Amino acid sequence: MRVSTTPSAGIDLTGEAIFQAHLGGKLEIGLTAPLEDRRDLSIAYTPGVAEVSRAIHRDPAVAYTHTWASRLVAVVSDGTAVLGLGNIGAGASLPVMEGKSALFKRFAGLNSIPLVLETTDVDEIVETIVRLRSSFGAVNLEDIAAPRCFEIETRLIEALNMPVTHDDQHGTAVVVLAALTNAATVIGRELAALRVVISGAGAAGIAVTDILLAAGVPDVTLVDSRGIIHPDRGDLTGIKATYAARTNPRGVTGGYENALDGANVFIGVSSGTVPEEALARMSKDAVVFALSNPDPEVHPDVARRFAAVVATGRSDFPNQINNVLAFPGIFRGALDARATKITPAMKIAAAHAIATIAAEDLTCEHIVPSPLDERVAPAVAAAVMQASSPGR
Repeated sequence: MRVSTTPSAGIDLTGEAIFQAHLGGKLEIGLTAPLEDRRDLSIAYTPGVAEVSRAIHRDPAVAYTHTWASRLVAVVSDGTAVLGLGNIGAGASLPVMEGKSALFKRFAGLNSIPLVLETTDVDEIVETIVRLRSSFGAVNLEDIAAPRCFEIETRLIEALNMPVTHDDQHGTAVVVLAALTNAATVIGRELAALRVVISGAGAAGIAVTDILLAAGVPDVTLVDSRGIIHPDRGDLTGIKATYAARTNPRGVTGGYENALDGANVFIGVSSGTVPEEALARMSKDAVVFALSNPDPEVHPDVARRFAAVVATGRSDFPNQINNVLAFPGIFRGALDARATKITPAMKIAAAHAIATIAAEDLTCEHIVPSPLDERVAPAVAAAVMQASSPGR
């Protein structure tokens, strides 16, 4: 049978090939210590292993060097916001989490365990992960719907003395900043001179807003399904109310047409669509990142009528904004540095590292590296380690 998705970059994807590749899952556990004879068994397990357990009991830091926890990332999801499929449940999210773990191993050499939780209760999710804290060295939250994802991430960062991040937010934001840095160079502008419109005020939209403001983009306007977010909107609560005060410095109201009038950049991280007539109101040499996947907010062929640089979340068009450019290296760098948190400075450093690689042969159709570029994860890891050093 044939799947109902668009083939990527001319690759003929059939259901038979996909299901065969996933048969039995995509992960397995391998040995790093020999188990060939009685001596091996006595070292790896009883009685020898007791010596290591005693040492950890005396000094918990020994677990960092003598267990796999220091190189193990827990990939955690409740299945409420999986890819573009939405709330499909924990069990159905497991193939995606396995894939994420496989990417950690392939690109950063990190072990990873997918944990899918049969609960959507914030307290239960936080309590579960906290109780498992001695089993891993970092937490990658994945495909958890907003606004619960914000509270879960915040509470876990506070409770755990280890790197924690929600990749749907921050991985996306890091790669968007990398891409926008190079797109600005292509169109001959500085980041500080850009007017940016972000469609979508969920997990990714908020994180992209944060990183752009931190990187020096002063004029960011958020648009949700009801229009531009501004302080006078009476329907705003929670995090949207907070960002109404942090964004839209010119006080624009209305919908896409008003938001995009004279804007330099459109970033779509929603499942909505943007009208062509609104795109036509953007500035000359505009930038359009239509990142909803598999159906972008505007088709790339249409976007090119109005924009000098176009990016999507898809692999069958140039300039794919893909989180795999960010998260393997970010976690590798954080774990190598023994960091207890992933900070804004580390995220910006990661974005600059990604942008620098693509800048070596920068064009309007090459503003980010390929997801398969072997240079990316080591460069990101090194940048994150440097940003985590004292005084940064």
